[in-house]
Amino acid sequence: MKLKERINNAIRNVPNFPKEGIDFKDITPIMLDSVLSNDMLDHLYETYKNQDIEAVAGIESRGFLFGYPLAMKLGVPFILIRKKGKLPYNKISYDYDLEYGSATIEIHIDALTKGQRVLIHDDLLATGGSAEATANLIKKCGAEIAGFNFLVSLDFLKGNEKLKSFSDNIVNLVSY
Repeated sequence: MKLKERINNAIRNVPNFPKEGIDFKDITPIMLDSVLSNDMLDHLYETYKNQDIEAVAGIESRGFLFGYPLAMKLGVPFILIRKKGKLPYNKISYDYDLEYGSATIEIHIDALTKGQRVLIHDDLLATGGSAEATANLIKKCGAEIAGFNFLVSLDFLKGNEKLKSFSDNIVNLVSY
């Protein structure tokens, strides 16, 4: 069975979560399957090993699950993108609007260097707001966006449209 099919079979569909009418794509069953997890990581490594990635930025918190191991496998730094107030050292912040309200994400001031090529990773691409905010934060630090990677993309929400101004290199493992 192909990797895409194995991932699709592992993802659990949870109806009406977190609210009525939403079918939540739960990736936690993937974490129960070490063979599938390793195969996904190997696939990500093969995808990015020749793309001159100089750092991987993971978006809190599920972007840490595969982002950190991918960075280690690529031999590059892993950059934590966290919600306001979660990082202990001096930070650079970026404020952005959500569907209902606003949010702030942060990065340590010494996490990136000017011109560094950064792959942004998260578990899910929905409307693209978090990934777009992360790209803006990384640009604010003087680094470059090498691309975006998601385990799952909800294509009908067209989140990739928000990201194309940063990079056309937008990859996901499965789409709905």
